[in-house]
Amino acid sequence: MTQSIEIKGEMSPAFAEILTDDALNFIAGLERTFRQTRAEILAARQVRQAAFDAGEVPGYLPETADVRAGDWQVAPIPPALQKRWVEITGPTDRKMVINAMNSGADMYMVDFEDSNSPTWANMVEGQINLRDANLRTITLESKGKSYALKGDNVATLLVRPRGWHLDEKHVLVDGQPMSGSIFDFGLYFFHNVQQLLSIGLGPYFYLPKLEGHLEARLWNEVFVKAQSDLGIPNGTIKATVLIEVILAALEMEEILYELRDHMAALNAGRWDYIFSAIKKFRNQPDILFPDRGQITMTVPFMQAYSDLLVKTCHKRGAHAIGGMAAFIPRRDESANALAFAKVKADKERESKAGYDGTWVAHPGLVPVAREAFAGVLGDADHQKHVMREDVTFTDADIVNFDVEGGEISEEGLRLNLNVGTLYIESWLNGVGAAAIYDLMEDAATAEISRSQVWQWVNHKDAKLTDGRNITADMVRSMMPEEMAKIKALVGEDRFANGKFAQAAEIMENLAVGEYVEFLTLPAYELI
Repeated sequence: MTQSIEIKGEMSPAFAEILTDDALNFIAGLERTFRQTRAEILAARQVRQAAFDAGEVPGYLPETADVRAGDWQVAPIPPALQKRWVEITGPTDRKMVINAMNSGADMYMVDFEDSNSPTWANMVEGQINLRDANLRTITLESKGKSYALKGDNVATLLVRPRGWHLDEKHVLVDGQPMSGSIFDFGLYFFHNVQQLLSIGLGPYFYLPKLEGHLEARLWNEVFVKAQSDLGIPNGTIKATVLIEVILAALEMEEILYELRDHMAALNAGRWDYIFSAIKKFRNQPDILFPDRGQITMTVPFMQAYSDLLVKTCHKRGAHAIGGMAAFIPRRDESANALAFAKVKADKERESKAGYDGTWVAHPGLVPVAREAFAGVLGDADHQKHVMREDVTFTDADIVNFDVEGGEISEEGLRLNLNVGTLYIESWLNGVGAAAIYDLMEDAATAEISRSQVWQWVNHKDAKLTDGRNITADMVRSMMPEEMAKIKALVGEDRFANGKFAQAAEIMENLAVGEYVEFLTLPAYELI
């Protein structure tokens, strides 16, 4: 086949500044080099899932024992990534980028993935916004208000591209959709690396949805080639890997090792981690997860992975970054006080456990998180000297899914259907970070919601607290009732003009139909 690059999305003069011939040739070169390896990795995921469906329970890999036993450290971490007490997260829209960089957080994890709906406009406009942010020229006039960066003391950008499983359907390389990961990473690196280096920063990334060290190896190979192609010294790129798939928790040292020249930190991505546990073991008859609200950071499998993450990172010289506080402050001060107290307690737990920083979803939570970490770290940038030698969890603890007193309530079932539908509707409208019941939700919430309902419908022992079996017919009967609640919540005009019927259909199909690996795969075809 004749080599070609075809743009299927709309173009504008602004988009043409990003999708230049040189930039497209650069990302197409990466795509051609790594397309086959990516396909093999995705196929290997299916093979492993078949083994779990047959009853296999994973553990540490015997073939990588020498890596776990070896004496090695990740490469030195640059000054700009030494203090990461508070990281705010969100999508790449222009207002959000400006507000997040001005928020007082140390870092902004700017997201092309789970808090972003991957419309063509969102993906390319996001690249424009990040280019302008790094040039420090980003401004916005909106609804009579002006937005601009407040001086040079702004949050440092870390960019999260899409996971290996996602395509960019609007760009065909030799007739095939290219990897969304390479599209997002490659365009940002191509357009920003020189500017970042000129202001004393660098191309910093968050890597999502990795399931093991071979997937980390692929990212490392992409980094090496990208740097070589542009004449950038190897190791300039620095990456933080989200441990948000339970299999990755069993390969944390191996992931650090594969990316050791480019590694900065691991992050405890708690919501996707819960989703992954449900997904991977959904067909095992002796594993049944209770209501989402009962799966806290102190249940056995969550405690084991979160403590082991700190121990593993600090052993190898990397930072450990904690999980998300998703609360959105309201005008009700009494409600805020209660919520802030819970957020502070969560962040104090993380800081006392040895974490070097944490995530928040809203600027209003930045001071709360900062206070919690200041109380433990004092004047220190991090606490990598805390080795957590007291942590003795094993691989068996990582897959200990017992939840004391765990139960499935009708309220929990209905909440999953309701929240899942609300999020999917927002996503279909191009908004991937959705404010739902005073929480900032991303795709992980909908993934947990629909996966829990699917498991409950398909598990022989899944019963509500009143003894009723959870069935597909029960779910179908509840959906119209939850839609009525949603209509009352959003109002008749918003309901009539929205995509709620389509979202409800998707949610119901995901919950009672054939299990889909990621809801964003079929939903992507609808935007």
